[in-house]
Amino acid sequence: MSYRVLVLVKQVPDTSNISGDVMKPDGTVNRSKLPAVFNPEDKVALELALQLKDNYGVHVSAITMGPPKASDILRECLYMGVDQVFLVTDRKFAGADTLATSYVLSSAITKLGPFDLVLAGRQAIDGDTAQVGPQTAEKLNWPQITYVEQIEKLDKNKITVRRKIDNGFERLTGTMPLLLTVIKDAGVPRPFRAKRVMAFKNAKTLSELEAMAAENSLLYIDQLQAEFRDNGLYIETLTTDDLDVEIARCGLAGSPTKVHAIESVVLAGGEHIKVEPSREGLGLLVEQLMKDHIFG
Repeated sequence: MSYRVLVLVKQVPDTSNISGDVMKPDGTVNRSKLPAVFNPEDKVALELALQLKDNYGVHVSAITMGPPKASDILRECLYMGVDQVFLVTDRKFAGADTLATSYVLSSAITKLGPFDLVLAGRQAIDGDTAQVGPQTAEKLNWPQITYVEQIEKLDKNKITVRRKIDNGFERLTGTMPLLLTVIKDAGVPRPFRAKRVMAFKNAKTLSELEAMAAENSLLYIDQLQAEFRDNGLYIETLTTDDLDVEIARCGLAGSPTKVHAIESVVLAGGEHIKVEPSREGLGLLVEQLMKDHIFG
């Protein structure tokens, strides 16, 4: 049996390079102020899906919801070995919190399916909520297993995984369709394959083809779409026109999460004491630590 596996991936701002103006007044991230990267845990989830492809011959797709620029990580997915990619993008999706995001993603999964298995990283580094995966499963009315650290077996519409828990792990078997969220220690993402980079570096989304047509009057968008699709280089794009969604439940309008206040915290050094490497110096250090109630 050939299973269909979908991986939820996200392009996120690189939170290791935070500056003072990365937040907008409405509490959303000003993504133009930060470089964009592939969310690390989603990349690990992608690796587990590709391991399933290696071991069981499953068909692997990847989907992302974001601005047109998010097509960059979809090309990365193709470079790693994914069979098909999808971009969900629309200005009406902008500003979505986890509730609105999972609503749109569940609609896209339903339209593009059926899928047997959906994988996602445990959480994204731009929000750290760990909610999108579970909320998507809930809207699909699918069972879910979170904190997966290893997929042990896939057989007869069932999958057995090892799930990390405090001080150990537990082994669970679930019946598909099923959604899994994956922790960062579950695997090491494989490098790009040179042949696939050469094959898919020119893969384009609808908006990218439209930009090409706008720059050259001899190119027509319908012909470009047909040509790129025939060559396996068209990144399918889904908007509100393609999905069965209520606009009021999308984007900022459909996001009940509100930021009450934003505060920039600057860590500054305080007083310091130099401790001489001698018995007397160590004695003074212990005395000070006891005085500050760190010892004793």
